[in-house]
Amino acid sequence: MNQVIKHSIRFVFLALLQALVLNQLEIGLGIQVMVYPLFIFLLPFEFSIIAMLFLAFAMGIVIDSICNTYGLHTSSLLLFTYLRPIIFKMFAPREGYDLSKESNLFEMGPRWFIYVFGFLLLIHHFWFFLLEMFRIDAILFILQKTFLSLPISFLFVVLLQMLFIRKPKER
Repeated sequence: MNQVIKHSIRFVFLALLQALVLNQLEIGLGIQVMVYPLFIFLLPFEFSIIAMLFLAFAMGIVIDSICNTYGLHTSSLLLFTYLRPIIFKMFAPREGYDLSKESNLFEMGPRWFIYVFGFLLLIHHFWFFLLEMFRIDAILFILQKTFLSLPISFLFVVLLQMLFIRKPKER
């Protein structure tokens, strides 16, 4: 499938899933399921940072507009996007990234995915809840929301990848 079409479908699907379904869930204890950072994470390794920031801004604005969250999703997704190349360099394989592969669970392996996506998602969630509360005296509640939302969001992302991304063929 053409890369532009594939990423466009992902953009629309994840934005609508987040805004219309996941943001309406009331799990309790301040838990929010956020899967839309997966769109930025799955972009190709060599993708331009400027283009990624533009796409992150567009995704965040779409979700914020639908959910009336005044830039919370946009800000956290822009931070996620800005840090993506830095974190990718920190966890790069010795021989570098194979540009023919995609940065998903199956292509890069579960260990790499857990470290890289988990770290980026942790930063994303912490920033989101910090801005949502915007009170430093509520840091324990912010940490509670972050550390309770993180594993659930991560599991949803893994589930989405298992459902919609094909495993590479064994060579």
